[in-house]
Amino acid sequence: MKILDRYILTSFIKTFGTVFIILFLIFVLQGIWLFIAELAGKDLDAWVIIKFLGFYSPTMVPLVLPLSILLASIMTFGSFAENYEFAAMKSSGISLGRAMRGLTIFIFCLSIVAFFFANNVIPQAQYRFSNLRKNIFQRKPAMAIVEGQFNAVGFFNIRVEKKSGENGEKLTGVTIHKRSPGAANATIIRSKTGLLKSQEKSNLLQLELYDGYYYEDINSKSPQDRLKKPFAKSSFSRQLMNIDLTALNNSDVDNEQISHTNNMLNVSELNYTLDSLEGSYDKEAKNIADNLVIRPVAAFTPTVAAAQNTVKDTLKKTKQPPKDLLAILKKADRPRVLEVAVNNVSSTQYIVTSGETVLQEKIKNINGHWLAFYDKFVIAYACIMMFFIGAPLGAIIRKGGLGLPIVFAVLIFIIFHFINTFGKKLAQENGIPPFMGSWVSSFVLTPLAILLTYRATNDIGLISFDNLLLPLQKVFEKLFKAKPKTQV
Repeated sequence: MKILDRYILTSFIKTFGTVFIILFLIFVLQGIWLFIAELAGKDLDAWVIIKFLGFYSPTMVPLVLPLSILLASIMTFGSFAENYEFAAMKSSGISLGRAMRGLTIFIFCLSIVAFFFANNVIPQAQYRFSNLRKNIFQRKPAMAIVEGQFNAVGFFNIRVEKKSGENGEKLTGVTIHKRSPGAANATIIRSKTGLLKSQEKSNLLQLELYDGYYYEDINSKSPQDRLKKPFAKSSFSRQLMNIDLTALNNSDVDNEQISHTNNMLNVSELNYTLDSLEGSYDKEAKNIADNLVIRPVAAFTPTVAAAQNTVKDTLKKTKQPPKDLLAILKKADRPRVLEVAVNNVSSTQYIVTSGETVLQEKIKNINGHWLAFYDKFVIAYACIMMFFIGAPLGAIIRKGGLGLPIVFAVLIFIIFHFINTFGKKLAQENGIPPFMGSWVSSFVLTPLAILLTYRATNDIGLISFDNLLLPLQKVFEKLFKAKPKTQV
């Protein structure tokens, strides 16, 4: 390694290390702020808090690493340009591309490390983090529920007006909404008081409710009764509910996560899981299609079958089908045929609606796993892309330090993060393919990296106004040019 490459690499690593540590601490502190209300005052050991932060911290690396590379590149190359070190290099015949060669190799190696970190370390950290949260919930069950708001726990939405007791296990004003997947009926449970119980070796969280009542929608088979929206109401003095603690991990603090399992898998595990999920989706879709075909036929009675044969025979004899098929049938058979038709349509509509709900949930789960799969490659590419944005930009603006570079870095990162978040949300709802949702931010900023690298290596400024100003200058010269005076 030549002296120049060693000097540039050392300057970059010093800046990058400082920036990474500062940003990493800021992001971690911002992230744990979401947990501070649940961790404070719960008599948790210091070692538990340290493990909690240690398992949560790796999830911040995909955000911190590209931003650190971008900011460090702008600061390092901006400082070189501001102190005329690039001018000295160019006078010695060293171009910007040659100066970036050593750092480019380093960034490529760093991107490979980032991929293996995202593929191996982050899934393990996510798994241990979820297990630690479950253990804390088992020791302090009241942490699973925050008072004054609805808490999503599996298929339950639980709201508590007030918590009391030594560990917050005594509840007041409990409201629970329960909805089964794919079912149209809902259950609402309300009670004056409640009590949370759990055991450290158990995966169940017990919730005892006192002095309450519940409403439950009744899903009637008759379309006429279904329009009346029937329900059942009952009261109770004591009711025991068991909640699976594994479902608590579904309500993760990161809203961008679609499922609590996809971020705990590496590439090979995601490939295996995706094969199973897609096979399950195809099987479910086939079952729904079979139900649509088989169920109406099963509803036929001998009367309806005879009416169907009558219609077939009539259609064979006549060249043109009649406008009113009911007119072919006997008057005694018409009400029964209409009743069967209405029931079949209602049954088909219910199968389609419930099947669509089930398939949508499966699609979201599949898309979530695909997004987790592509994210492991996106972070590696983002490191390279941010370097080729930051290094040329620093050489162009010729400003080091923490002033203008931070403005450019934050602006570019906000654009990257916003597009990335928007793309993932859209891909989660199956609006765009998961591949596009994960890579759209990289596709948008890659032309910027190419443009900046081209302009910096060819000594062109950030924005050239000559093409705009010269035509305007000529126009103004013609308009305001003094006309020569004529002599009389």
